[in-house]
Amino acid sequence: MSRSRFFSFHAGRGEIGIGPKLFRLPQRAPMRIGLGLGLVAGGVLGFLPVLGFWMLPLGLLVLSQDLPAVRRWRRSFVLRMERRNGKRPGREGRTN
Repeated sequence: MSRSRFFSFHAGRGEIGIGPKLFRLPQRAPMRIGLGLGLVAGGVLGFLPVLGFWMLPLGLLVLSQDLPAVRRWRRSFVLRMERRNGKRPGREGRTN
């Protein structure tokens, strides 16, 4: 049984997939950085009724495309999660 992914992120194409929806990020770096900072600021204020804490990780994900420090955090997080789930990073399509 194939397990579909609920969430996907492709930095090369600048796309974030959530469920069946696919969202494209702005092509210009200043716009992406502004969007990411806005999402992080909204996530910090997540206790307010309209904003939510879901905005914080999404903002960091958007910022990881342009800021090397955030990119390192994202990559180390992905590696930890793959090791935790018993997967070996970078070995999905290979056969022995």
